[in-house]
Amino acid sequence: MIDTSSRVYTWASFVKFEHTLFSLPLLYAGAVIAAGTFPDLRTALWILGGGTGARTAAMGLNRIIDRNIDARNLRTEVRELPRGTMNLAEAWGIVGAGLALYLLSCFMLSPFALSLSPVPLIVFVIYPYMKRFTSLAHFGVGTALALAPLGGFIAVTASISGSTAVLWLAAFTLLWVAGFDIIYATLDIEFDRTEGLRSLPVWLGRHTALGVSMFTHLLAIGCLVGLFIEDLSGGLAITGIMVTGVVLAAEHWLAERVNLAFFQLNIIVGFLVFGVVFAGKQGW
Repeated sequence: MIDTSSRVYTWASFVKFEHTLFSLPLLYAGAVIAAGTFPDLRTALWILGGGTGARTAAMGLNRIIDRNIDARNLRTEVRELPRGTMNLAEAWGIVGAGLALYLLSCFMLSPFALSLSPVPLIVFVIYPYMKRFTSLAHFGVGTALALAPLGGFIAVTASISGSTAVLWLAAFTLLWVAGFDIIYATLDIEFDRTEGLRSLPVWLGRHTALGVSMFTHLLAIGCLVGLFIEDLSGGLAITGIMVTGVVLAAEHWLAERVNLAFFQLNIIVGFLVFGVVFAGKQGW
């Protein structure tokens, strides 16, 4: 007899379901920029469905594409496909379910959202391969996550007109994610060199790569300032930007030990930025 609860746990672990918390606050922040406040319940629920489905499909594809590399890496050999706790058919089934939920959500939001739905899927397929041919693969991951606020904006407006403010938020997301992915890549420098995989830590060395990461995070905070100047107001929003800067600085302090606290800080950043946007749109 199949232990259903055990299988669900395995599937959730396969796609790191908890990491959906990286993208959802940014999706809703994009929606708030468009609506001026939190979107109506129907829109909010389909944004949730679209974001969850897209994130599930993206992570599943990443795990499938990288399964042979993961099997040779001591850090990742415990993942579900290399370890054999899931088979490839299950993995593709999860990707298909995520894709179906994503496309259904786009369909329910608007014809315009549905017409643009292939764009993130193309990015999701390309970015897992980037580390095989470019040291700038971190910015591919950033681009994938940067689509979240744009998606939230389009979910509300069914257009891209008047999108300057959300572009600041997308730029922040790209730089923030790329910066922490550079830090994350320091865990695999020796393995990546052996396998011929590319990353900034492999190309530049750990110390210089961490400097690049810090610079991208400084630029990310600059994008939040640009967003504030463009579309937000209020002391609470300014305070939120400052706190976000402090949290990103703490990430670099934790760069010596990329552990659970590091990822928890990253999740906090997403919610802080949502708070900045929501407060700023209310003029708080």
